[in-house]
Amino acid sequence: MALFEHSVKELHEKLVKKEIAPYDLVKESFDRIDAVEDKVKSFITLNRDKALDIAEELGDAGIDPNNMLAGLPIGIKDNIVTKNLRTTAASKILENFDPIYDATVMQKLKAAQVINVGKVNLDEFAMGSSTENSYFHTTTNPWNLNKVPGGSSGGSAASVAAGEVLFSLGSDTGGSIRQPAAFCGVVGMKPTYGRVSRYGLIAFASSLDQIGPITRTVEDNAYLLEAISGVDPHDSTSIDQPVENFAAHLTGDIKGLRIGVPKEYIGEGVEPGVKEAVLKALKTLEDLGATWDEVSLPHSEYGVASYYILASSEASSNLARFDGVRYGYRSPNAHTLEELYKKTRAEGFGDEVKRRIMLGTFALSSGYYDAYYKKGQQARTLIKQDFANVFANYDVIIGPSAPTVAFDIGGLIHDPITMYLNDLLTIPINLAGLPAISVPCGLSEGMPVGLQVIGNYFDEKTIYRVAHAFEQATEFHKEKPSL
Repeated sequence: MALFEHSVKELHEKLVKKEIAPYDLVKESFDRIDAVEDKVKSFITLNRDKALDIAEELGDAGIDPNNMLAGLPIGIKDNIVTKNLRTTAASKILENFDPIYDATVMQKLKAAQVINVGKVNLDEFAMGSSTENSYFHTTTNPWNLNKVPGGSSGGSAASVAAGEVLFSLGSDTGGSIRQPAAFCGVVGMKPTYGRVSRYGLIAFASSLDQIGPITRTVEDNAYLLEAISGVDPHDSTSIDQPVENFAAHLTGDIKGLRIGVPKEYIGEGVEPGVKEAVLKALKTLEDLGATWDEVSLPHSEYGVASYYILASSEASSNLARFDGVRYGYRSPNAHTLEELYKKTRAEGFGDEVKRRIMLGTFALSSGYYDAYYKKGQQARTLIKQDFANVFANYDVIIGPSAPTVAFDIGGLIHDPITMYLNDLLTIPINLAGLPAISVPCGLSEGMPVGLQVIGNYFDEKTIYRVAHAFEQATEFHKEKPSL
């Protein structure tokens, strides 16, 4: 892990000066994967031969001094399509799917000469909070192999925490970047909805999904988000906003910054150790010159209920494309078209995916649409208005990323309601389409705690400034699991 102890900026300088070569970094990534993957189980598919070949070619050509990410190894969540590299969404129904095109974020990473070392594990179709719903295997938490890494981007977070890759991409529908980042003690950013193209992201809930970076430090995160941001003609929901140099805003100065702390985010249901770590973090920010007040997001209590109605409704529509006709798994036991649909889905989808499709189909059905789906959208509007009211007076909103630290593998898998409540503090941000980051802020019961910094629309630069100032004033980001 010697080379991965360095920041993106430091590695870039070494690559430009030819003190190291891209091949060294990629080989170190695969050496580390070979050493710990049997314990962590982060990856589904490795891109070993191609990644090493690309690294060698880049080394021969030399690294562009203006290309900060060139030659660095990355892991990609396996619901982001990669041309000619198996993409499964951790589902049996796509276990042998080889895409014929790259997602927009992959095109951008290739242009930045980032090297994809492989596809990392997730909850099937990104549906889950623990990465236990993968068809292939359960990923473990590098801090404690008996604990979950969070989800659905558990493989993305665990691979970074375990030192298998320098950074990774995840996707966040209701907290699926921030919660695993918190559980694994790394940095995870969910950008503003529309900041990053969703083209080539296998859809779960189209009005909520957003791709984002998981890294070891805030500065590394800022570089990666800049590389993948920008409007995309292939994605009608991407928004034409300038791609900012986020790293330029990491000044360490937060004097006069106004912080709102929702009472709902540090109240009932939040573990005492988590609450204590967050309150200590607020004291650190105070010492840096910021001020904070308790505020209220009164409709947050409806977040989980409205999210699971809306996300499941969108999932039931999006997953209708997996019918055994065009691509993916096809049941060998079907003799009629109706049997093909039924058996392919029954055999190809896991329990959690089936649960959400059934919930969503029910919510959209005649006679229930107004009672459930419409109500969910109305609650979403109220939640969005709550955030607008707070941002009228405050620069950022801060609270825990998750109400608990990582729980035991198998501990909640048969209790979906309690599992759903684990996203209690992240879901409202997705419903509103806001950006938010999780940064390590301490330990509770020996496991990492995440501090969530929420910003206004397209104000990632302020989020990064606050998160970086906190990171530089503490040592939490330097703590690593001992595998």
